[in-house]
Amino acid sequence: MIAHDYDAFLFDLDGVLYRGDQPIAGASTTITALRAAGKRLAFVTNNSSRTPDAVVAHLASVGVDASPEEVETSALTTAAALAQRCVRSAFVVGEDGLRSALVDAGIEPVDPTREPAAVVVGWDRGFTYATLTDAAVAIQHGAGFFASNDDPSYPAPGGLTWPGAGAIVASISVATGRTPEVFGKPNPPILRAAWARTGGGRPLVVGDRIETDIAGANAVGWDCALVLTGIASRDDLRSSKLGATYVLNDLTELLLD
Repeated sequence: MIAHDYDAFLFDLDGVLYRGDQPIAGASTTITALRAAGKRLAFVTNNSSRTPDAVVAHLASVGVDASPEEVETSALTTAAALAQRCVRSAFVVGEDGLRSALVDAGIEPVDPTREPAAVVVGWDRGFTYATLTDAAVAIQHGAGFFASNDDPSYPAPGGLTWPGAGAIVASISVATGRTPEVFGKPNPPILRAAWARTGGGRPLVVGDRIETDIAGANAVGWDCALVLTGIASRDDLRSSKLGATYVLNDLTELLLD
């Protein structure tokens, strides 16, 4: 059984435990079985729009039990990193999860006319040309440029994908000629923060995207499982330069003897 070999499991969310508002078969029973076996879990998402409480509520709606202390979002990772650098103000392109994380870390969201120390970008369904202009001007005036994540898309109902934070980040990059520092997967900060939430031990990263979940695990030297219920396929992995320790049809295969 794969699960026997690991102490901590770091689960991506969309495409692994659910797809949009629909549960993925076998996900909730697998989480329950891992908890019963004494395994420690963290739920790791590049989606910066939700607070940990909102993530927990969404997981509950698809039958997965979790606590806010087990949740690491790209918003939390970004806020913690910027607070450590003594950033105190930011023009925020993002939703409640990112704004709340920044405020809790002591970083004030401000109007771009107040010369913010940083422009912090995440997924924002209200993104407009005016927002793009404000972000570009603030960066040209010297604000640092940071992104919670740069996923170009995310899995949507019906097998489709919809634009992600990376589409917004790209537009600001094109407008300014600047490249942001990114804290979400596949960059190490978010995975290390999630691992710390489990209390340590030997981790397994479980995700559905090669360029974020698998690449992130490879970057920190941890084992990983690509689950085929979301974005990537076996053919995608075969054509990639990255390797996964396991390829699973669904999460129940973590428990097979």
